[in-house]
Amino acid sequence: MIHSKRTNSEDSDFKKLVVLLDQHLAILDGEDHAFYSQFDTLDNINNVVVCYQESTAIGCGAFKVYDSNTVEIKRMFVHPDFRGKGIASTLLKELENWATEFNYTACVLETGKNNPTAIQLYNKSGYQIIPNYDQYENVATSVCMKKLMSK
Repeated sequence: MIHSKRTNSEDSDFKKLVVLLDQHLAILDGEDHAFYSQFDTLDNINNVVVCYQESTAIGCGAFKVYDSNTVEIKRMFVHPDFRGKGIASTLLKELENWATEFNYTACVLETGKNNPTAIQLYNKSGYQIIPNYDQYENVATSVCMKKLMSK
């Protein structure tokens, strides 16, 4: 049975999954990995969701406050052995639901052009491509997206 739990960045299962995520991103990002990794710290992430099959952690995602109305989706990952089963969509929906409980009305995120599977997931989930924001503004390999959430 698949289930999820809400936690924070101190969670040991989350930390283990993030190690795998960073290894995966190092391959996808290539030479750009050092640039991107500086924005992927785990410090003070208070909103983390870890997904499990039975007692095995198989996926994770998080959000951080971006502004008074918006959260930024971070650290989305599903273990390769469990991809293609809707787990990423479930994680994303749980993060969005949690954000709306705090009255946030939008989510933003950044992913790479070299990660078409992620872009497809976010498009399917209602995210629209927006101009790159903040540190990604002039980064040609970044794709920034946004979703307005209904209450």
